[in-house]
Amino acid sequence: MTAPLQLAVIIGSTREGRFGPTVGRWFARQAEQHEDMAVDVIDLAEARLPGELAGRAPAEVAAVTERLAKADAFTVVTPEYNHSYPASLKTLIDWHYTQWQAKPVGFVSYGGVAGGLRAVEHLRPVFAELHSVTVRDTVSFHGAWGRFDDSGEPLEPDGCNTAAKTMLDQLAWWGFALREARAKHPYGG
Repeated sequence: MTAPLQLAVIIGSTREGRFGPTVGRWFARQAEQHEDMAVDVIDLAEARLPGELAGRAPAEVAAVTERLAKADAFTVVTPEYNHSYPASLKTLIDWHYTQWQAKPVGFVSYGGVAGGLRAVEHLRPVFAELHSVTVRDTVSFHGAWGRFDDSGEPLEPDGCNTAAKTMLDQLAWWGFALREARAKHPYGG
């Protein structure tokens, strides 16, 4: 029996009144339905990472570092701020390096008309620089605030649940393949 894939779901928004937890919790529930995945939700608002990248990493960073290191795959839940992703995500990314290497990254985005897709397109080359593999398919919520009910469930679940399953299947394929490859031959990026 193969050990479950460790999937870190990262909620990237830290803004007051943010919508990210609604989208992130929905996606985590989708991932938990994948029998071969164990889910760890990392909410950056709770992590409280310092923005100053200087010297030794403080305890807040060390706690997140351990969780990222254990992950076999990542899903980044991101809003779109000014045609890009939030500074909180960049801070998380920049505090870490080897934790991202040779692991797949998927994206769940949300926003207005563009649904956060411009944020995703900005994140892809950043993760490529970190030697991560981004999966092609994403989950995107256009006009997200009107797409969920008061209990945090999508009003029209069929399309988004299908998109989530497609992306999770890709993450699982890459996650297992890369975990096996890292075990046989440690990545030396």
